[in-house]
Amino acid sequence: MGLLAGALAVACLALVGPSAPGGGAPFARALPAYAVTEVVPNRVMTWNLCNPCEESNVDRAAEIATYAPQVVGLQEACEGDVRRIRDHLERLYGLVYHVEYGAVLQHWGRCGGAPWNPGGFGQAILSAAPMTDPVTVEYPDGGSEGRGYTAVTTRIGGRTVRVFNTHLAQRRQEAVRAEQADVLARAVAPHERALVLGDFNAVPDAPELAPLWAVAADTDPGCRPGGAGACEVTTDWHSKFDYVFLRGLVPQAHRVRPTPYSDHHLLHTDLRTA
Repeated sequence: MGLLAGALAVACLALVGPSAPGGGAPFARALPAYAVTEVVPNRVMTWNLCNPCEESNVDRAAEIATYAPQVVGLQEACEGDVRRIRDHLERLYGLVYHVEYGAVLQHWGRCGGAPWNPGGFGQAILSAAPMTDPVTVEYPDGGSEGRGYTAVTTRIGGRTVRVFNTHLAQRRQEAVRAEQADVLARAVAPHERALVLGDFNAVPDAPELAPLWAVAADTDPGCRPGGAGACEVTTDWHSKFDYVFLRGLVPQAHRVRPTPYSDHHLLHTDLRTA
């Protein structure tokens, strides 16, 4: 009997994943009065979901639905959670997104699943427009755990754009991040228009981000190396770690929105259209 109960528990975990509390709730969370009603075609967003944090995917979907970006880059993302977020966005809010997963780890501790078939963990891209030419590249050295970037081609504000989403190595691993930033910058450089989203685990002045500053600019025109005091913080510990880097694209406005569902804030920007 004990073996049967254990098998059933594992099966349930495989079905619901690590974000079971509220993860399958059938009711939409009421959105604030300032929420948009449909996808904003020139808006992009980056958000580190926080993992493991046991947050409800219904609440995560509601946070995204409030701003309804054309493109969303998620980090610390489990494939099962992203799938449920996408489903909640469509079923509860009428927002339809395509998804490209960028798992760099199969991690039972972070993402649940059966012990012999753990869930994929890494980054993901949601796009209201179809995506083509997807690639996921694992960095040669991930640091304390595997890290990488995912890239797709899609349309934002009527333009074709190459979109990158990444999560660089954890703090106190500056040399590792420097190598990762160099790999990413060399992938971004050939593109006339590129969008680079992610959690870079480094402040704007950090030397390891120099390769990216050489090929792209932050969405905040006042945020530059040497002027980090003007950069709006994006984490609960009052650091700017999250970026929307632009190459060949011009920002129109950006917002940083704290959220109770992650230790990273939501960062979204509207781009000038052609």
